[in-house]
Amino acid sequence: MSETALKAPGVSVPSGDANRWKALVFIALAQLMVVLDATIVNIALPSAQTDLGISDGNRQWVVTAYALAFGGLLLFGGRIADLWGRKRAFVLGLGGFAAASALGGAATTGAMMFGARALQGVFGALLAPAALSLLAVMFTDAKERAKAFGIYGAIAGGGGAVGLILGGFLTEYLDWRWTFFVNVPFAVVAAAGAYFVIREPEGGRNRNPLDIPGVLLSTLGLVALVYGFTRAESDGWGDAVTVSMFVASVVLLLAFVIVEAKVKAPLLPLRVVTDRNRGGIYLSLGLAIIGMFGLFLFLTYYLQVVKGYSPVKTGFAFLPMVAGMITGSTQIGTRLMTRVPARLLMGPGFLVAGLGMLLLTQLEIDSSYGALLLPAMVLLGLGMGTAFMPAMSLATQGVEPRDAGVASAMVNTSQQVGGAIGTALLNTIASSATTSYVKDHIAGATAKPQQQLVQLQGMVHGYSAAIWFAVGILAAAALIAFTFVNAGRPGSTPVASGEGIEDEVPVPVVAH
Repeated sequence: MSETALKAPGVSVPSGDANRWKALVFIALAQLMVVLDATIVNIALPSAQTDLGISDGNRQWVVTAYALAFGGLLLFGGRIADLWGRKRAFVLGLGGFAAASALGGAATTGAMMFGARALQGVFGALLAPAALSLLAVMFTDAKERAKAFGIYGAIAGGGGAVGLILGGFLTEYLDWRWTFFVNVPFAVVAAAGAYFVIREPEGGRNRNPLDIPGVLLSTLGLVALVYGFTRAESDGWGDAVTVSMFVASVVLLLAFVIVEAKVKAPLLPLRVVTDRNRGGIYLSLGLAIIGMFGLFLFLTYYLQVVKGYSPVKTGFAFLPMVAGMITGSTQIGTRLMTRVPARLLMGPGFLVAGLGMLLLTQLEIDSSYGALLLPAMVLLGLGMGTAFMPAMSLATQGVEPRDAGVASAMVNTSQQVGGAIGTALLNTIASSATTSYVKDHIAGATAKPQQQLVQLQGMVHGYSAAIWFAVGILAAAALIAFTFVNAGRPGSTPVASGEGIEDEVPVPVVAH
């Protein structure tokens, strides 16, 4: 970071805030809660589905409602934090997230659960951008900032592992409801700590009027898009409502682009996404997440329903993937980021993840964990972790300072929306493949045990059909990374200085 940047108007002095390391503890705690929540819910889902009588066609709404609200509102959340003040947005986001978690834990119907998850997403979208920008404005020394963001990133990665195991223990030994209630103490401690410790530097707010048409069009367009994918599963691709949702999403998102090109202070300045590098990164990351998200859901069900694993054992079974992600990100991605062009880390990273996915297409009822699932998970984790770090760095590099925050938010948005679409799309493919398999084979099964076997075979057949699709998606992500992402090295371009410098640091964010 240049000296000029540090002295830019509205930016705190290089020494940083006196309470900054204490503040980091509470900001990291909030991040841990959000990451925990994402993985914990996956483990608890089969138990919650049975208890609340949620159908197979609707179960992905537990994941989708959260991802869509979070992804659809992230840009809006970032703007609100700039407008109201980051500390206020952070504390409010934590309070709302805790209340929504308590509602999820107390849910008595599927609809109540979906509503609670959507509310968690809304407050998460307020919380996440505020947390990142608070860190950035409190740590003004370049070395300290790198260290602070490193700790934050490690918590984001490691929190996934903690969530899987904690989710298993809570589901098995207490009740799936505790996977929601556990967020409340986290949120209360983080909010109280932040309230008393954080002193937000003066003069960092963005006073531009809010782009209300942009907020409405982008959110409604994304909701229509994901709802279209979800309807396709239950009612078919030719269903009138499904088709009208897809048409509505295209119209709304096109209108959003037109509005953003004309308004004075757009929610998303188009120059951020039309840049070849950044456009390539958003697209390839979004595609990769589409491939990965459905997989988490399938593997959770495969391990618990088909293999009969307990929730705790399922949590431990996912650890190699998380370990691979942390290794790929900290040992490969971070070390090579300044030496190798980003596309030569991202492209091969997506291909390695695709290889892991390819192994999983061989999934059968009696597949061995050690021989098939373990190597596949390690490859998936290593590949995604390696691709992730340079993508994060390059996505915010060389942008005008006033656009740096929105460039970071777009990375998160492409991940969250990719996750929502991936869950709905892959679930659709798996369900239709399962239905046709069972229809073709059930006639020959006369006894009840045979019929149950056919049902399980159909389920696994559906998973492998969807996983083949995910292999293709990861190959496309690799192709886009090789084609669009530049040959320059992340970190080799000087970052722009001046107002808005607080948003320049690329931040690792784990997709939920």
